[in-house]
Amino acid sequence: MKTVLVTGGSRGIGAAMAEKFAASGYRVIINYNSSKEAAESLASRIGAAALRADVGSPEEVGAMFEQINSRFGGVDVLVNNAGISKISLMTDCSESEWQRIINVNLGGAYRVTKAALGYMINKKDGCIINISSMWGVSGASCEAAYSASKAGLIGLTKALAKELGPSGIRVNAIAPGLIDTDMNMELDAETRRGLIGETPLMRIGTPEDVAGLACFLAGGGGAFITGQVFGVNGGFVI
Repeated sequence: MKTVLVTGGSRGIGAAMAEKFAASGYRVIINYNSSKEAAESLASRIGAAALRADVGSPEEVGAMFEQINSRFGGVDVLVNNAGISKISLMTDCSESEWQRIINVNLGGAYRVTKAALGYMINKKDGCIINISSMWGVSGASCEAAYSASKAGLIGLTKALAKELGPSGIRVNAIAPGLIDTDMNMELDAETRRGLIGETPLMRIGTPEDVAGLACFLAGGGGAFITGQVFGVNGGFVI
């Protein structure tokens, strides 16, 4: 049985991916930071493990992997999903806000990936899926830090696909569009209507839309796919 770690796995896209992987026969580890109740409830329901760590903290990521390595040996599939955002003008974005978003969204993927790689390299097999965003492809007004962090994830994906390919490790990114999650609940009704109007499929995506692709990429169907960025955005970015 393969083991998958989903960071930020307690809610939204992360929770949907955890459920999909569990239903597909994976041993699932749900990482969470603050949503303990949601993570433990989900873990109980799908037979997963729930481990707390702020991916923005090197110490906490290290402690989490001490548990993972002792209990499970390592992870075969890593989904870097943990992320935060803040809507603000660039002129209103403080140094601390900028650093926190970059540190969690991009730095977190660096830390967790680095911690997971030893096991994958030794096995000459592994799969890493980075959850970027359509804003990492096209940029979003009033979300400069978020857009920059998600664009960085795309660069990281492509670089690691080249570096790790000879070790049998595949690295891809998924760039979701407007998805029905708590993060997007911050958008007012007019903004949501406008984004739906610009989406050719004329609807908001679901976390399950993303989860299905992640599971495909991790499985046999994705065996010859690496270094790619997959848009799940209903045609918003083409």
